[in-house]
Amino acid sequence: MTACAIEPTAADEDGTPQAGCVITADGAYAARLTRDGDSWFPERWTMDGLEPYAVPLPGNQPEEPGTEVQPMADGRVLIRRFADGRHNFSLLYPTGPGTGELLLGAVECPDEGTRLWLLPPAPDGEKAYALAVGRRTTAVWLVAGGAFGPEHLAEIPGRCSGGVWLDRAGRMLALDREVGGCTKAIVVDLARGGEVSPLLQIAAGSDDRLLLADPDSGLLLISSDAPSPGQERLGWGVMGSTLPVRFPESLRLPECTVTPFAIQPGQVLMPESCAVALRIDGPLGSWVGMWRPDGRQVHHLAAPVGWLAGSGLWTRDRVLRLPYATDEVPCGVAELTMPAAGGRAIGNGGTAGDAGPGDPDRGGTAAGRTPDAASDSGTGGPSEPDPPEPAADDAEPEPVEPVVPRPVPLGKAPLARLVTN
Repeated sequence: MTACAIEPTAADEDGTPQAGCVITADGAYAARLTRDGDSWFPERWTMDGLEPYAVPLPGNQPEEPGTEVQPMADGRVLIRRFADGRHNFSLLYPTGPGTGELLLGAVECPDEGTRLWLLPPAPDGEKAYALAVGRRTTAVWLVAGGAFGPEHLAEIPGRCSGGVWLDRAGRMLALDREVGGCTKAIVVDLARGGEVSPLLQIAAGSDDRLLLADPDSGLLLISSDAPSPGQERLGWGVMGSTLPVRFPESLRLPECTVTPFAIQPGQVLMPESCAVALRIDGPLGSWVGMWRPDGRQVHHLAAPVGWLAGSGLWTRDRVLRLPYATDEVPCGVAELTMPAAGGRAIGNGGTAGDAGPGDPDRGGTAAGRTPDAASDSGTGGPSEPDPPEPAADDAEPEPVEPVVPRPVPLGKAPLARLVTN
């Protein structure tokens, strides 16, 4: 069977694979929690120059292993520390040999059962948000970029998870809400005081989660058990479309957990041609998959040695940039190119900063492995292409709001049309 990993967060306790670092929406900066011996400390990566380089940001004392960090667009790093029932937020920045720290404030969760974690980086990189999940409600907090420290923005009935931005303005936030034993993706409009509207309604009793979204093309990556009750499957749809969600057979990998982590930007009105990066975890380890809807097959490649698993981003030219760190290369970026139809992925070996002359991964491969040495289970070439998907006659609706299009609920077509056999 194939397991679909839900949107990872630092607070997940269900075994979901976690990303090795967090990258800003524009790909300029990344941040991670790393360690020297037994001491944990934040580290900022600069990724938009000729060579990537890392800057350590240690505080006065080692950080706890569960501490969260997130890069901001101006190069500072947001940090969330938990102590004495309070989540404390600060911005870190380098100051010569030391680390500067700007205290932002704290969020107190009086209910011991409440979990709080940072949402993915906002599209503009100037603000940062957090989600606090209680027993019956979920709160959205603005924790950086506000006027007076952390601000409570919205209170949503039900327990929510995930978190995906649907627009470039940082207004429309998709969450997965659990109500009545089912999980459905919803949209929270932060400009309207947290107004909630449905996003995914594939079947009445199915669990429908949103994993990734691209604001340019409208491509949505979805996890749902609607086509196979009791078994999560990966599917794709288009925001604002009346066409049914599709669940390609090529994304069903035996005994593997598949986690999409990046969508190619800039493909306006061309969702089918967007390249998607997949983290694939199987019995033989973890590797990278490349897929796009119109290709209908997954290209399997060995991950670079030291890959910060689950981290990476696409350029507009279909180049996948994967950060990695080893003893020889403490800060490196490997680059893989999405192949054209019928071709194979190409790697250039990546670039490395703050490192020696070596490169642990040539051609985007791990030591002793080649891109062509992986199959559907991690040991062969591309997966078999899907059969042609059924055409739909539904016409695309006009946007409801010209400035900020509101998503139209997906999956109102009969369930029989949702499965591609």
